[in-house]
Amino acid sequence: RLSDARAPRGMTSSALSLDAAPGRCATAGRAPTPGRGPVRTRASATSSSPSDRLDDAILLSAKLIYASSPAMEHTREGHPESNLRVPAILDALAAANLTPEARAGELVRLDAFAPATREQVMEVHTKNYVGGLNVLAKTRAPMDVTGDTYITSASYDAALRGCGAAIALVDAVCDAAEARESRQSGSSLAPAAFGLCRPPGHHATPKSAMGFCLFGTVAAAARHARDARGMARVMIFDFDVHHGNGTNDIFRDDPSVLFVSTHEDGSFPGTGKMSDAGEGEGVGATINVPLPPGAGDAAALAAFDEVVAPAAARFSPNIVLVSAGYDAHWRDQIAGLSFRTGTYWRLSARVKALADELCGGLCVFLLEGGYDLTGLGEGVADSFRALLGDGSGED
Repeated sequence: RLSDARAPRGMTSSALSLDAAPGRCATAGRAPTPGRGPVRTRASATSSSPSDRLDDAILLSAKLIYASSPAMEHTREGHPESNLRVPAILDALAAANLTPEARAGELVRLDAFAPATREQVMEVHTKNYVGGLNVLAKTRAPMDVTGDTYITSASYDAALRGCGAAIALVDAVCDAAEARESRQSGSSLAPAAFGLCRPPGHHATPKSAMGFCLFGTVAAAARHARDARGMARVMIFDFDVHHGNGTNDIFRDDPSVLFVSTHEDGSFPGTGKMSDAGEGEGVGATINVPLPPGAGDAAALAAFDEVVAPAAARFSPNIVLVSAGYDAHWRDQIAGLSFRTGTYWRLSARVKALADELCGGLCVFLLEGGYDLTGLGEGVADSFRALLGDGSGED
């Protein structure tokens, strides 16, 4: 029951017609609708220029492409979702020699990306919500927009930039797949990608901010993959400790998106019961796997092997997106699943192997939660190692 949900510290409850072969990226999505003009391509949809595209040499050599959108002006002193999070990750990556300089050619940083447009965000949120958040940020911030979610005057733009990074990473892995296919040399598998973006997004509903989240980052990326890159089937796997209720609601009746969430049972926001399997045409395309508090590494891996992977195989996605939350780490006091650092290596390695098998390696990880800075840095670093093909750094 929602009334029984345990809200973590700092959080309170509130308010397919074009198919594509696995591993293939089309340059446009759905067929144009009469009277609406052509479907937006990458350039027109993101206001980017051809110079934003990584050159072919990088696309052919990369194993992992990442982008950073730290939102340094979106912060509040004492709040767990602060501007210390992405710098802590970058420090942990540097300490582990997981940098483009140390891993030249394999690890690539994507710097040139545009913020998402209002129109792209309104693919997953209502016009009134998007416009209203902009007005509040520009005229009334700093303020709380819900009991647990704050905004500053920079928050609206920061959220657009985070979504833009996610969209650009979808484009980057698709561009890499196309480049490798055209060259027909070396590995045909696409590199993985990771967006170090904040604020997080998976709690944001179509009409409201919630749970530290403003815009649905992974949802915007999924819509872009379908509509601009021709992906008929998009899978989203969410391993944050909290249920991604916003993503769940956005795609509740959409059979083109498979949403699978593993999360701590009874934790914020109290949603994500096994009985929630979607609605209408989307029945069966939502799979929720609540795990008992303290479940730990073995339960997380069993859920992946016994539920997530078989569901993915049946769905046969064209791309896998991951809501990558690190608040299940044993160091993090916001919940209690007690994952180890190596749990994130094992989950990430499984996701990459699944993407390699089902969709030519196309997978994009996007940061969600994770509020203990040490646990967050360790967890993301071990995910990077898995995506690069390295062993875990867990002692």
